[in-house]
Amino acid sequence: MFKGHPKGLIAAALANMGERFGFYIMMAILSLFLTAKFGLEKTPAAVIYSVFYALIYLLALVGGIIADKTRNYKGTILWGLVLMTVGYFLIAIPTPTPVPSLALYLAMTCGGLLVIAFGNGLFKGNLQALVGQMYDNNEYSAKRDTGFQIFYMFINIGGFFAPFVAIGVRNWWLKLHHLAYNSDLPALCHGFLKGNLSPEATERLQGLAAEVSGGTAPADMGAFVNNYLDVFNTGFHYAFGAAIVAMLISLTIYIVNKRRFPDPALKAAPKKDGGASAAETIAPMDAKEIKQRLYALFSVFAVVIFFWFSFHQNGITLTFFANDYTNLSAIDINLGFTRLVGAEIFQSINPFFVVFLTPIVIGLFGWLRARGKEPSTPKKIAIGMGIAACAFIVMALGSFGLPTSAEVKAMGGLPDAARVTPLLLIGTYFILTVAELFISPLGLSFVSKVAPPQYQGIMQGCWLGATAIGNQLLFIGTILYEHIPIWATWVVFVAACLISMFTMLAMLKWLERITK
Repeated sequence: MFKGHPKGLIAAALANMGERFGFYIMMAILSLFLTAKFGLEKTPAAVIYSVFYALIYLLALVGGIIADKTRNYKGTILWGLVLMTVGYFLIAIPTPTPVPSLALYLAMTCGGLLVIAFGNGLFKGNLQALVGQMYDNNEYSAKRDTGFQIFYMFINIGGFFAPFVAIGVRNWWLKLHHLAYNSDLPALCHGFLKGNLSPEATERLQGLAAEVSGGTAPADMGAFVNNYLDVFNTGFHYAFGAAIVAMLISLTIYIVNKRRFPDPALKAAPKKDGGASAAETIAPMDAKEIKQRLYALFSVFAVVIFFWFSFHQNGITLTFFANDYTNLSAIDINLGFTRLVGAEIFQSINPFFVVFLTPIVIGLFGWLRARGKEPSTPKKIAIGMGIAACAFIVMALGSFGLPTSAEVKAMGGLPDAARVTPLLLIGTYFILTVAELFISPLGLSFVSKVAPPQYQGIMQGCWLGATAIGNQLLFIGTILYEHIPIWATWVVFVAACLISMFTMLAMLKWLERITK
């Protein structure tokens, strides 16, 4: 699989894998942490999640501009890794729960998230530009798509293990304090403190409190509620601490290999004697060609907003669905020192399928290429959007007849017998992963292929900026989740993906002409 690729690819992929491991620890638990730590309702938590996730990608545009202006790509990437490490440290510091001051402690958490987002902005797009530059000569150019798929696979190796670490650390801390995990208890505990539980929910709280305490009902429910919330969320803080370790490993790999990486700054920089740049391998573009390429890029950027609005629901509405409607006891893995059970575990399914399916997809495209039938990169992206629509059709069918989110809240949560099988989410993530492999790594390849040399960093940033807009809209999904039937929420995402697909197909001939 690695034959015929530049040597720097694996080092860059490993550096990115460590960073993504830390990032996906955080993203696996962030929405649930905000509700469990601060007692936020789902929609306010989703707004914070959406703003943060949007900044992750929007600040990549800023990072691209900084790198393009300073021509210091490698240094910008290094500073990004350092800032992300600092940000994880800020949110890993254990603070009391329930929080003494909601405004103060929520602001502290959001400040840490902002530092992480800015560091990610300096790192993410510029590392992708660096990888793209590895394929800008004739020796490697034919394997650009495959190279980005390999790069993307390594990202998801880190993403696969991250949720297990997050869950394991949190549940280990609970067990250390003679408590057990239950997905409904944080919301019930906060409801008890606010005094807004229904009689049915109060009865369920009492039953679950006895269950997680070893079968003995707590003598003082107020003391139990405060203790459970504090222990539960301290476990979350320590899970964030695991991200720091991953970042330090990634930082070490990058520093050791920094001198071996190509420098995108050389791509457009002339030699001092007036000759061509050391890394120049393509002819200069005239102004008309540059405009056409930029028009094509921004057209694709506009279309993929709808895809990311749908796909990145995995961290909020799909996670809330796992927490509220899925029978988690069916996937309870007891390791002795800790239990791997929790809604966050579903965040590992998508990375697992990425790693498992990437060689298959690469082989499929290679087989088609050998027969002259490989779809163009724009066509692959359009196909991926249609596949994503199928995933949400599965969710809509599997959710039909379930009670609304408001009804579940009033009941204090659903018993296991009334919840859906984990296979529903597993099947959905499988289909979404196939769609992702047709879109995300190939979108990166498309940008690196079409972007004019002098705009490599900023165009990679713009791709991520389009993702940012889609992410900023994520909270709309949670509003729908809380106010309309669950099955109807997924239908909205079906429509979004189909809009993306048909728009891409309408532009297909033009985009294929530009990429030739």
